Amino acid sequence: MRYTPAKRVFDSFFDDMFPTYGNYTANSLMKTDIREKDGKYYLDIDMPGFKKEDIKISLFNGNLTVSAEHHETSDEKDARGNIIRQERYSGSVSRTWYVGSALRDSDIHASFNDGTLTVEVPSEQKKQEEETKFIDIL
Repeated sequence: MRYTPAKRVFDSFFDDMFPTYGNYTANSLMKTDIREKDGKYYLDIDMPGFKKEDIKISLFNGNLTVSAEHHETSDEKDARGNIIRQERYSGSVSRTWYVGSALRDSDIHASFNDGTLTVEVPSEQKKQEEETKFIDIL
């Protein structure tokens, strides 16, 4: 499994420029711990403020992508029902890891508990069984 973060010169500049999500900056979302145990990788991904329904996991061309989208609206009304203050938040986050092209979606398992998404990925890629191939004689 390979993950190569791209660190750009202006990352901290843009982190300060854009709003935070709750008490978290955009750069602190989806912090991931990767551990290996019993022939499997376990990705423990912090997903603060997200619900299980907000999260999607996909596998395409050996790339495992975890993405989440959250929309929130809060408003305050006075006694007559007039809106005094209304705030909206809408945002999404995503991370991708290359896990190998031999894996299938049925090989990957995930669970979500207390704001942490745990994704289980086999560390040893299954070897495709070779078939005996016969060559035609002309």
